[in-house]
Amino acid sequence: MGAVALILIVTFVVLLLLDVPIAVAIALASFLAILAEGFDPSVVLASKMVSGVNSFALLAIPFFILSGHLMGQGGLARRLIDFAATLVGRLPGGLGYVNTLTCMLFGSISGSAAAAVSSVGGFMIPEMNRKGYDREFNVAVTTTAATTGLMIPPSNIMIVYSVAAGSVSIAAMFMAGVLPGILSGLCIMLVAGVMSVFAGYRGETIKIPRWKPVAATLVIAALIGTTFVAQSYGEKMGWALFVFITVACAIAFTTFRRAFLTLLLIAIVIGGILGGVFTATEAAAIAVVYSFLLSVVVYREIKLSQLPSILLESGITTAVVMLLIGASSGMSWIMTMANIPQTVSDGLLGISDNPLVILLVINLLLIFVGTFMDMTPAVLIFTPIFLPVVTALGMHPVHFGIMMIANLCIGLCTPPVGTCLFIGCGVGKTTIGKVTPTMLPFFGSMMVSLLVITYVPAVSLWLPVQSKQLKASEVDQAFFMNTPRFPMDLPSDSR
Repeated sequence: MGAVALILIVTFVVLLLLDVPIAVAIALASFLAILAEGFDPSVVLASKMVSGVNSFALLAIPFFILSGHLMGQGGLARRLIDFAATLVGRLPGGLGYVNTLTCMLFGSISGSAAAAVSSVGGFMIPEMNRKGYDREFNVAVTTTAATTGLMIPPSNIMIVYSVAAGSVSIAAMFMAGVLPGILSGLCIMLVAGVMSVFAGYRGETIKIPRWKPVAATLVIAALIGTTFVAQSYGEKMGWALFVFITVACAIAFTTFRRAFLTLLLIAIVIGGILGGVFTATEAAAIAVVYSFLLSVVVYREIKLSQLPSILLESGITTAVVMLLIGASSGMSWIMTMANIPQTVSDGLLGISDNPLVILLVINLLLIFVGTFMDMTPAVLIFTPIFLPVVTALGMHPVHFGIMMIANLCIGLCTPPVGTCLFIGCGVGKTTIGKVTPTMLPFFGSMMVSLLVITYVPAVSLWLPVQSKQLKASEVDQAFFMNTPRFPMDLPSDSR
């Protein structure tokens, strides 16, 4: 390893150990490394930071952040809880299922796992405590379930990865995250259900017509079936799905009035992007307008006097994210100059010629990184390092992005720097030491879903192909081993 690479790594690690803010640590380490390389850091670092944030795609981030804050304070959590209780509340340990499903939906709509823990946990953890559920179990369910929403679109971290990886489609990332996010949520539900049965937790008595869960199930099944049927429309698939979602939402409105308008945001964003009505950035702006109207005009949960504080909070969050992106752009440049990605690639490929082994090593490294580094800087720093390695294995960049996000989600609820874990313990009024043993089965379920996402590419790539966000030919070439292929052939014009 060269002197410049050593200076960069040692400086960065030392600054992290000194508890220097991550963005400052990245910028200072990059500054010294650029200086050691013989360039003027005041010019190079500044230009790289500016060019790093000078991207139209990144405009979606502040809009989605603002939309998340508006929805978070606009009475969203309570309505989603009622919706989830209608669907799964009657099952044994029903509140655990309700908690998981609500966190998935809230995390998806708000784009923040931390917000999901604080908002949903603020309702669900005290309620579960009151119903006799174990306090540590309640915190564990909330903390782990909140991370699954980050894989379900719209998701800020997917936009960050798309920028860090280069030419990866944001729409393809959005579609690729749907099935892995649902898979992770189902794994957590399975663990929660088994633990509830052994603990003797009973289902909830919910006074609703029995046809409502049936109607919701039919709508969801029809939506999934549309992805198969709509492929016959060729390039019009996006419009077909968009129109069908609109009709399905009209049916759902009569079934779940309280949660309908909230859930409609997902349909607007995803349906609009797939139908070519607007780009991801434009969808984010529309999400802000929709969230404002819903929270201020329809639900009236937010007063106009609260808007300045919401805007300020959103601005601070955006500034932190953009500073991280800018500083990481400078670090990526000096890492390339110091030949760090090539060195790491040669080292990993030298371990084994088996893709299974190399991907396992990468996952272990990312799990280690996720225990002390937040998702955004981890994605920005390690995407340029690991992407050449997995590309050499034949792994598609979209598949790797979903694998990386699923991996780093685990770090959000693991000590010592698990953001969601700290918030969950605060809401649940317990300690990390007490919660950790209860978390172990949930960690196991997250590991299982991560392995499936890693070694079965179709889980991530099937839906983007069906929605025409990726070509079947490039995906077939990108499969790095003999894994399950797509269950349905595409029209010949898409190959």
